[in-house]
Amino acid sequence: MKNKYLIRLDDACPTMDKSKWQRMFGVLDSFGVRPMVGIIPHNEDPLQMIDEEDAMFWDSVVDWNQKGYSIALHGYNHCYCSEKGLEGLNPLWNRSEFAGVPLDIQKQKIKDGISILKSHGIQPRYFFAPSHTFDENTLIAIKEESDIRIISDTIARKPYKYRDFTIIPQLGGHCMEMKLPGIWTFCLHPSSMKDNDFEKTEAFLKAHSDEFCSFEELDLAKLKKKDVLSKLMSESYFFARRFKQHCVKLIFNRL
Repeated sequence: MKNKYLIRLDDACPTMDKSKWQRMFGVLDSFGVRPMVGIIPHNEDPLQMIDEEDAMFWDSVVDWNQKGYSIALHGYNHCYCSEKGLEGLNPLWNRSEFAGVPLDIQKQKIKDGISILKSHGIQPRYFFAPSHTFDENTLIAIKEESDIRIISDTIARKPYKYRDFTIIPQLGGHCMEMKLPGIWTFCLHPSSMKDNDFEKTEAFLKAHSDEFCSFEELDLAKLKKKDVLSKLMSESYFFARRFKQHCVKLIFNRL
């Protein structure tokens, strides 16, 4: 099995840093890389209010879709209303828009988010939550309020089935060569990237352009449950993360 790399771009919304996003699209287009773009349907996160609202944003999303970019529902308003992220299915952070939130509220978020995208002629096939944190109720909400059955997140070396969903794992906040063969999604946040981040991304794409594919090119038929190696990788990753956080907490408590 040879490595396959994918790019996921987080936090697209009408007030994103348009110049940085255009720069990112220019880099990706030059190498023929078609990313997944996560759309915040109703952004209320001040950190994502960077530029003045772009009146042409939704037209741009339609254009991205027509270019072969994969469009994902990225939460609803990108505001964290829970501190139970570590109790969810992908325990990266405490903060969450979804994990630990009552099912009825999660269902309303999904319903409203889908409604906004559909009103602009966009039918998303994918979902991923802000800060990567979601729980079983999130999956119930997605199943009951949308046609989405593909999630981009969790730690594994290749896509797998979980309940009624296809899971495409995501590992890494920047592009890096993976020594373990697998299908690897790199998550980038164009609005917060620096010049050096763009330069490193472009250099990686140049060196590995033949290893990239789009999400639409993935063969997601006949997937199985998460394999043993992926389970070990996931458990090791989260153990190391918890250990590091514990050590940092001990150090600060002694200061």
